[in-house]
Amino acid sequence: MTVREDAIRRPDGSDGIFGVVDKPTAAVVIPLDGDRLHLVEQFRYPVGERRWEFPMGTAPERAEIDPAELAARELAEETGLVAGRMELLGRLDIAPGMSSQREHVFLATELTEGPPSREHQEQDMRAEWCTTAEFERRVRDGEIVDAQTLAAYLLLRLR
Repeated sequence: MTVREDAIRRPDGSDGIFGVVDKPTAAVVIPLDGDRLHLVEQFRYPVGERRWEFPMGTAPERAEIDPAELAARELAEETGLVAGRMELLGRLDIAPGMSSQREHVFLATELTEGPPSREHQEQDMRAEWCTTAEFERRVRDGEIVDAQTLAAYLLLRLR
């Protein structure tokens, strides 16, 4: 990622500075098997806590690759799952008030299990299946709070 400050001119003519975090395109994958969702949990340094989320990520070295290819790669890397079918559910702007990053949300079905091939910083990642009812209970109870995961789930529910 890169961080920059842009000198801007507001619509009223006044000058200002806008901080921007530039990150490459990301993918979020919702692995769904019947009524079960597959989640991963990992430590998130900026908040100092572990978070349950859908598998997600960006390509290494800030590469821009096809979002469907990126989604399949992240799914296999983090969970070991391979999808027989990937469906684009929609797109998300991660934090448009401060970041240029955009995300593509995919539904992964017809899943085959295999071993994950996690990156070095993901070695402490945990994974589990939960029912949609359990997922929603965990959201209500504040156990799942990742905004990208919650927005992706909304896209699934609206499908």
